[in-house]
Amino acid sequence: MVFGGFSAESLRDRINDAQAKVLVTADGGFRRGRVVPLKANADEALKEAPSVERCVVVRRGAGLEVPVELVTGRDFWYHELMETASADCPPEAMDAEDLLYILYTSGTTGKPKGVVHTTGGYMTHVYATTKLVFDLKEDDVYWCTADVGWVTGHSYIVYGPLSCGATVVMYEGAPDWPDRGRFWQVVEKYGVTIFYTAPTAIRAFMRWGTEWPAKYDLSTLRLLGTVGEPINPEAWMWYHEHIGGGRCPIVDTWWQTETGGIMITPLPGITVTKPGSATVPFPGISADVLNDKGESVRAGYLAITRPWPGMLRTVYGDDERYRNQYWSRWPGIYFPGDGAKLDDDGYFTILGRVDDVLNVAGHRIGTMEVESALVDHPSVAEAAVVGRTDEVKGQAIAAFVTLKEGVQPSEELKNELRAHVARKIGAIARPDDILFAADLPKTRSGKIMRRLLRDLAEGRALGDTTTLADPAVVARLKAEYEAKEA
Repeated sequence: MVFGGFSAESLRDRINDAQAKVLVTADGGFRRGRVVPLKANADEALKEAPSVERCVVVRRGAGLEVPVELVTGRDFWYHELMETASADCPPEAMDAEDLLYILYTSGTTGKPKGVVHTTGGYMTHVYATTKLVFDLKEDDVYWCTADVGWVTGHSYIVYGPLSCGATVVMYEGAPDWPDRGRFWQVVEKYGVTIFYTAPTAIRAFMRWGTEWPAKYDLSTLRLLGTVGEPINPEAWMWYHEHIGGGRCPIVDTWWQTETGGIMITPLPGITVTKPGSATVPFPGISADVLNDKGESVRAGYLAITRPWPGMLRTVYGDDERYRNQYWSRWPGIYFPGDGAKLDDDGYFTILGRVDDVLNVAGHRIGTMEVESALVDHPSVAEAAVVGRTDEVKGQAIAAFVTLKEGVQPSEELKNELRAHVARKIGAIARPDDILFAADLPKTRSGKIMRRLLRDLAEGRALGDTTTLADPAVVARLKAEYEAKEA
């Protein structure tokens, strides 16, 4: 399954990596009152995806009028196939270690990793965590607001809740369409009792004001959750007071695509919560904070020190990358790529990524992916991408771009580059800031010093510049960046 907001190229790359034979899509989808032409995007991807033998197209129905081209012998309408399909469909017996799905997540090399999850362990993990973390009862109405194409949707819209027999709300659309009260209107209409969303959304709700949730009856809510990135204490308190009415416990969950399910979390009614802290590992999960030597410390790298049921089994087709990415920092210990700290009570606070992967509104985006997309543009000679703190999205994308000889910088070119990145990767990767630079800060060996670019983007004092080949480059960039901000 692939996120519907990906570009045709991103879809193509994932199909080719997995060597998929069948693609299931729809004629279109809905987003902010507009139709998203999913089949047209799929057709573009399939031009360079020779492994696909069949394409099944679901017709969405009323309100969606989008032209669809069917390739004879390859493309089939789902509803027509179902007219002649047998109603008898016995379940297929699966081994516990049979592949269940591959889900692609960004990495530091620029090439997305195909995370492999298998059947038995993954299903055990998401069943147990759904039931216990969300205190799931027979009469609950559960709503996770994630997109099904991301792992949160896989684990906590589909596999976990449905294996528990839960009543699940699935929502297609934006939180501010047709207005900023949309989520709360859904909660009131369907009597949602458990609500699971991202800190990015919560920070947007805060910015929109308390008048929007105040218009609706949210009294059915009894449990709130957060997922996707660390939540700042201010957003936690706002969520608790204005959405939960001061009565709902909040489960601030840490996990990732690779872990399959929730790893660090409070258990409602058992764990004393702290704003901004994911608290303690789920029962059976063994976690620690380590330094480079593998020693336990109060602040350092998050580590998972024992196997767990939902762990990824490999990177599809690339066992060596799997070993190098996750198991090479310390012998026999899993490295998630996040920083963390422990307080006096043994509670974990997650500090975010420590590698070159950005967390933009809960979506993991490799800096190398964005840099590669920028350099693909005919006007760009070189690019370096870093993250800067953003009060709504968590991290925003800042790009430093060197243009080819004879190309003049302009606002029009900035907009063209943003659109180019969106076409190559998807709208989620569109840079927030683009700064044209005559040169980028490099060491004498030619390595771009992204640490200095991060300092610039964050407005911090610049660190050590003694290893630069040309220290004047940073001075020029600093003046240009400050002029942009003025």
